[in-house]
Amino acid sequence: MARNKRQGSAASKGQVRIIGGDQRGLRLQFVDHGGDLRPSSDRLRETLFNWLQFELPGLRVLDLFAGSGVLGAEALSRGAAEAVLIEKQRDRVTDLQRQLHPLFAERIQVHCHDALRWLQQRATPFDLVFVDPPYDLGLAEPACADLESRGWLAEHAWVYVESRRQAAVPAVPAGWILHREKQAGEIHARLFRRGQEPERG
Repeated sequence: MARNKRQGSAASKGQVRIIGGDQRGLRLQFVDHGGDLRPSSDRLRETLFNWLQFELPGLRVLDLFAGSGVLGAEALSRGAAEAVLIEKQRDRVTDLQRQLHPLFAERIQVHCHDALRWLQQRATPFDLVFVDPPYDLGLAEPACADLESRGWLAEHAWVYVESRRQAAVPAVPAGWILHREKQAGEIHARLFRRGQEPERG
């Protein structure tokens, strides 16, 4: 989940709620370093998972900038088969493992790693990827490029990209088709489908 620009040395606890599926209503705690973490609002997540509601069952999910862990947890709660969460902060990883492993067991993996470096390893494709990095650090565009060029995406994978509304929109690889988008407050949210035009009812 994206962080804002404020940085601080003191770490406190925040909470975020799973809003759908088997674990609906469950609150997750996350470590907040002086206000540097900003989980997506319930309203924006509801929109995102409404977009994906008929696609989620059985998907293999990657959350590259996990933060609070709520996007990966929400996907699993709503029927995704498995999720891999990447988070750079060790204390956040410990918190995520403590809370999410008892809920989802072998369906979830949480790794302490820099996301862009993690993408340099040998890839196993995912069906759905969340790209919601800290704002203003220029991470979304290289992350999307590596997902495509290094083989991390299944043939018709979904990719969700979140960025600051007033900033330049991060470019995405050729062949990613914009399926839905929404602007909410300072956030610009886009959902892409790789390689084909999504079917519409």
